[in-house]
Amino acid sequence: MKRIFTFLTAVLCLLSAYANKPDNGYLFSYVNGRGIAFAYSSDSIHWTSIGNGRTFIDSDFGTWGAEKKMFVPHLMRDASGMWRCVWSPKADNPQFAYCESPDLINWKPQDYPYVEGGSCVRPTLSIANDGTTWRVTYSTLDGHGYCTTSTDCRTWDKATSIQSPTTVEASYTTITLNNRQVDGQIHRVEWKQIDRLIKHDDYLTNRQEKLDEHMGQDPVRFAGLQSVKAHLTIKGNQRKDISDELIGIFFEDISYGADGGLYGELIQNRDFEYSDLDHKGWHSLTAWELKGEGSTISVDTLTPIHANNCHYASLCTDKMGATLENGGYDGIALKAGELYDLSLIARKASDKASKLLVSLISENNEVLAEKSIVVSSSEWKNIKTSLKAAKDAEHARLVIAPQTTGSVDMDMISLFPRKTFKNRENGLRADLAQVIADMKPKFVRFPGGCAAHGNGLDNMYLWKRSIGKLEERQHMPNIWNYHQTLGLGYYEYFLFCEDIGAEPLPVIPAAVPCQNSWRDGHGQQGGVPMEEMDTFIQDILDLIEWANGDAKTTKWGRVRAEAGHPKPFNLKYIGIGNEDLISEVFTERFNMIFDVIREKHPEIIICGTVGPFYEGSDYEWGWKLAKERGIPMVDEHYYVSPGWYIHNQDYYDHYDRNASEVYLGEYACHVHSRHNNIETALCEALHLINVERNADIVRMTSYAPLLARHGHTNWNPDMIYFNSSRIDLTPGYYVQKIFGNNSGNQYINAYLDVKSRRDDVRKRIATSTVYDSTTGDLIIKLVNLLPTTVSSTIEITDCDIIATQATCTVLSGQPADLKSTPIESRIEVAPQFDYEMPAYSFTTIRIAKGKK
Repeated sequence: MKRIFTFLTAVLCLLSAYANKPDNGYLFSYVNGRGIAFAYSSDSIHWTSIGNGRTFIDSDFGTWGAEKKMFVPHLMRDASGMWRCVWSPKADNPQFAYCESPDLINWKPQDYPYVEGGSCVRPTLSIANDGTTWRVTYSTLDGHGYCTTSTDCRTWDKATSIQSPTTVEASYTTITLNNRQVDGQIHRVEWKQIDRLIKHDDYLTNRQEKLDEHMGQDPVRFAGLQSVKAHLTIKGNQRKDISDELIGIFFEDISYGADGGLYGELIQNRDFEYSDLDHKGWHSLTAWELKGEGSTISVDTLTPIHANNCHYASLCTDKMGATLENGGYDGIALKAGELYDLSLIARKASDKASKLLVSLISENNEVLAEKSIVVSSSEWKNIKTSLKAAKDAEHARLVIAPQTTGSVDMDMISLFPRKTFKNRENGLRADLAQVIADMKPKFVRFPGGCAAHGNGLDNMYLWKRSIGKLEERQHMPNIWNYHQTLGLGYYEYFLFCEDIGAEPLPVIPAAVPCQNSWRDGHGQQGGVPMEEMDTFIQDILDLIEWANGDAKTTKWGRVRAEAGHPKPFNLKYIGIGNEDLISEVFTERFNMIFDVIREKHPEIIICGTVGPFYEGSDYEWGWKLAKERGIPMVDEHYYVSPGWYIHNQDYYDHYDRNASEVYLGEYACHVHSRHNNIETALCEALHLINVERNADIVRMTSYAPLLARHGHTNWNPDMIYFNSSRIDLTPGYYVQKIFGNNSGNQYINAYLDVKSRRDDVRKRIATSTVYDSTTGDLIIKLVNLLPTTVSSTIEITDCDIIATQATCTVLSGQPADLKSTPIESRIEVAPQFDYEMPAYSFTTIRIAKGKK
């Protein structure tokens, strides 16, 4: 009876709360930073902020963060109840922003139509008397007025000049909010609209409390918690097939991941093509230094080796004594007794031959190797020699000393270790490539990331620019603010995949640049012109032919064969787009690309994109597009907090098994310090355990970012840090390696019973069991995010377990530990055995078939 009374009381209170609210109220919209915030009032005099200034739509125009701005938005609701908003995202750009929402919470992806006049200030939206035509009027910076119209708010007519454009300010008013004057618009609305916004803010606030949970709170949260008991029952007869390509890597040239990183080249700016476009203050001689007297150096472009490599150095010597030096990327690391292959393309620029002494000099000015070379031709010639290091060195430099007077032109001055990965010419840094190979990745996604679709239309990574002779490849600025030689190009990427037994997954721009770019227009607000789309799409078809075509009967298959690889690469996957805003510009171009590839190459699995977050307009509309078009797979990205992983363990449990498969292409756990530590690694292990359970719908995963050079990180955390001589492996690396080395192709249902009534305890223990049919091994994974041990009993039913011992691998430590190495041991196992999970640990127990 008491329960019935309590329930009726709650219902009456709820009805009373709604009964006391007015039918209508006032909603005030205003700009707070980069987006629109709201306040409400019942009398239009006394105002209350919703969410203390929380924004419900932010401008997504321009580069990252603070550069995304919203100027004087005009918000209105039409007769159907749809809210529509326009604003100026950047006054000196000829574009306005448009977005719409049915409820001010769920917004369509933004569009940024181009308009006439060279600039767009204070756009104002209205509907014509016919009720079907929308009008946007605006001013330009020089005071001229324009008007553009549309019947669907998608395609806008060419703007025409008008005398007096309607101004946004006419709809603006000033209110007092939190004791300050604020300008914005007042909207008369139903109270349920206001209530909906308030409840959504409450939901976001409550959710944020969970997302903010981290292990630094554990001494308080779990004070007095003793060892927890758990029972794991593994049901060998309850299985499902899962992806055997779940764990891979995503390689992007970020934080000097390629040049100065995985790519084996030791000379920086070998082609004299550095410029201010790469990095402010850089020029053609950046990283080179002319020391001493007697010589001068200049950079010329008159008669280059190739138009794609237009700069070369001219060294003119009147008397001996000067040296031209290059310290590589923070010093050239040498190993005693190892060979280093030097090459350069040179020609004499005076009547007589030029003799050059090339040396490797230590940081203590000790000569570690040297050779003399002669430049005797007046035509460009490739000159090669090798240097053998006498001692180890961490910060050596290449020194070129003229031994004769006269002038010599030089380009493509290169130094490679003889021992590259798999000893390939123009190969990869062996130790870096090996630690990646040790992860046993099943695929490699490349070349980005934002680096794939670039900083503006002219900076997109187009695959044909990255193949062929090195001196003919079309170098370009990197969106991460340095230079890309493209020495590590598509051919090298495909070879690397082949060398480590991984599937290649190239990502092609969807004919739009990065949404955060600023050159040549702003992000996805501009796309490849429609008249150029046929050529753009043909390039993608050519890539498929280059990768898979017959070496004798196809044009691009022949090109691949001439490069040294007659056999096809057997490409299966292609990604189209990366983190794209699902705008009209993007959607139109993506559909064109998708339709042609699907028609011409139905065997290729196309991977689409659903934006940079696990929620929001791009995620929702990206999935909507995927379901409408039947896209085989979509690329999800999210970088989230430890609390997100703890409270989203069922994230993929309810995904539609009949919709697109998922490629989790970029993810990482981010703590406030942005370090890769035990806490982040264990949260990622927790997530992968839950992903493994859903590997019937999640086909692939890859952590990001992969590589970062010490002192040159564009952002943190990264999986592998390095300098010229050292590699630092993070706890997150070992999580990926353990999963990569202990993957299966069948998931076995298991039931975990944690002997605790506390939900926060139960959520911090997770398990996964898979079966590897190629070896017959059973693999049990256990994660413990608690500061205390978990005493578990593991019961295996309906499995032929005859082994008495298993390999046990444990990664553990304190949450803030930046370093931790897995410990491997042998443990006793049986159809039922006990195992104690260490505090803050990730354990893998691999039981080999038929081995005692």
